[in-house]
Amino acid sequence: MDNLNFEKLGGLVPAVIQDARTNQVLMVGFMNAEALKKTLADKKITFWSRTKKRLWQKGETSGNFLEYVSMQTDCDLDSLLMKAIPHGPVCHTNTFTCFGEDETMDVGSVLVRLEETIRQRQQQMPEGSYTSKLFKEGTPRIAQKVGEEGVEVALASVLGDKKRLTEESADLLFHLLVLLRQQELTLADVTGELKRRMK
Repeated sequence: MDNLNFEKLGGLVPAVIQDARTNQVLMVGFMNAEALKKTLADKKITFWSRTKKRLWQKGETSGNFLEYVSMQTDCDLDSLLMKAIPHGPVCHTNTFTCFGEDETMDVGSVLVRLEETIRQRQQQMPEGSYTSKLFKEGTPRIAQKVGEEGVEVALASVLGDKKRLTEESADLLFHLLVLLRQQELTLADVTGELKRRMK
């Protein structure tokens, strides 16, 4: 933080806020040194409001705060890229981003959100949840389901049934994510291995 160039914009640096799970750009704000310190201390994104002339923590009135995850600077040390987890709509107009966008639902973000839901089920173990039931039954049952779904995927492909292949593939991905969670592994571990192989 000591190396940041706050003087270039009169004591402020622009801060681009990205969803830590999907990299979707959520908003852009400005921070002075005090706002940055508060962000790092509270783990909630805080800006310097140029209109109100004071510190402003995102969500202080709406409750829709941004949970701080990580930060990096640009090459000139005069702007920030912050990753955060949004809790509620980011924009005051009640849209998911300040650019009027809906929440990203591309392939990667769908899997990330599913992984997060599975994690929550494991922590909370709600009654009536199929996922909770799998965790209670343990690794042998979860592994069995992965095997069963893998066979169903293979059979559907041999039969040329694209609809069933799509459905069974979704079942396989879900059960695989449950197994990874049970084994304390994540999608990031798997994609890291894929990246290593691609090199």
